[in-house]
Amino acid sequence: MDASRRSYDEQAARWNGPAGHAWVELQGVLNQMFGPIEELLVDAVSAEHAAGVLDVGCGTGSITRAVARRVGHCTGVDISGPMIEEARARAEQEGVPASFVQADAQEYAFEPAAFDAVVSRFGVMFFSDPVRAFTNLRSTVKDGAGLRCVVWRGPEENPFMTTAERAAAPFLPELPARRPDQPGQFAFADPERVHRILAESGWAGIDIAPIDVVCTLPEKELVTYFTRLGPLGTVLPEADERTRAEIVEVVRPAFDPFVEGTEVRYTAACWMVSARAGTAKLS
Repeated sequence: MDASRRSYDEQAARWNGPAGHAWVELQGVLNQMFGPIEELLVDAVSAEHAAGVLDVGCGTGSITRAVARRVGHCTGVDISGPMIEEARARAEQEGVPASFVQADAQEYAFEPAAFDAVVSRFGVMFFSDPVRAFTNLRSTVKDGAGLRCVVWRGPEENPFMTTAERAAAPFLPELPARRPDQPGQFAFADPERVHRILAESGWAGIDIAPIDVVCTLPEKELVTYFTRLGPLGTVLPEADERTRAEIVEVVRPAFDPFVEGTEVRYTAACWMVSARAGTAKLS
């Protein structure tokens, strides 16, 4: 099995398994936490005057629905069956003009030149072959279409995101290591790499600007957040009750620097990635 296929299988298993279900169950907390980033992206894509938008890595569809309300129609694509199912149900319930596709955006045969813009909130860092993925996305937009993605900068600038795994490391030596050259949260931390990926994929006018966004979540949701999501969420379900309790007892105080009364507050250090589809079609 080649590395690309193995990476795809790992991502599919993750997002169609416990991680996908956790995102569905915690979508209210996550949508609140990332609400300021959603506003930035929706405002940016609305300014494009796009009639049809593709939301990549749409999850439970919060961005998709928000964009659809503003521009008229948005299509969300995600590899996760549980999240796509929830996204469809939410869109139907709210009566917004959004549609959803469960697929790997790296491989899916989108209709050529079908969209006026591409948007993504933390959804493009998981491709096994990012050049191939962004080439595929280029093929489904019109010449000159805009691309707007928010991705994480490095872990050193996002200590909140690594607090749990650092605190739990003595108890969980099997925690998967984060590798910047592999699909994952910080895969697009290097702006030169991101620029190279986009340029090789047929995108032009590339701009990668730092943004720092204050995010919050209720303190009462903090333990659920760090035990269900991220690296701990992949291993704690297999831990016995005693080990789990010991880890929570150690990890929870590590978040104290981010707790302000009943609220958890941190700064998300991200890149706002912008580009336009070049006029030369790639085969």
